[in-house]
Amino acid sequence: MYNILVCDDDREIVDAIEIYLSQEGYTIFKAYDGVEALRIVREQEIHLLLVDIMMPKMDGIRTTLKLREESKIPVIILSAKSEDTDKILGLNIGADDYITKPFNPLELVARVKSQLRRYTSFGSMAAEENIQVYKTGGLWIDDEKKQVTVDGEEVKMTPIDYRILLFLVKNAGKVFSIEQIYEQVWEEEAYCADNTVAVHIRRIREKIEINPKEPKYLKVVWGIGYKVEKL
Repeated sequence: MYNILVCDDDREIVDAIEIYLSQEGYTIFKAYDGVEALRIVREQEIHLLLVDIMMPKMDGIRTTLKLREESKIPVIILSAKSEDTDKILGLNIGADDYITKPFNPLELVARVKSQLRRYTSFGSMAAEENIQVYKTGGLWIDDEKKQVTVDGEEVKMTPIDYRILLFLVKNAGKVFSIEQIYEQVWEEEAYCADNTVAVHIRRIREKIEINPKEPKYLKVVWGIGYKVEKL
């Protein structure tokens, strides 16, 4: 079973999350600031991190930023409703999802399961498929190596950014709505997905486009959704 690290300076919230997730069979590690969370990630095999934004010593944004320097494990940010700007920032620097406090326990469990399912399938896809390279113009995706290159230069991707881009490149020329992209990549029903998908699209553009404001590959089709050009 999976090991989940819960990091929040509110011990009651940490204890509550432990109850919800341990009932699902997960092993829970607990931390109360970002410094402690990073130490545990380095010492233990952690498969997912739930991290609060506002914490002492090191907040959730800086914790996520540091974690992404050495790990690709899924990160779900816990935030108050007043922290929308921080949630978007968290997604921009590598978080995979966020949950707004106060949260519904069923939603929490569902989002954790979704991230773990996606993370494990991302890690095992190469073993299940033959070598496959998808390309459009100078944008190439080697799905065995999980490697993205643009004009021969490798571009680093988080697992969720990779899956979004792979889905669109596999279907180059086709337009997909935000809901279709979310349901394909997150493997769950789209609910208020606009912000989440838009942040990931913006981040992908910044990595693959010479000029993200005038994209060559990943384009918006106003009023409909997004597509990758077939070049």
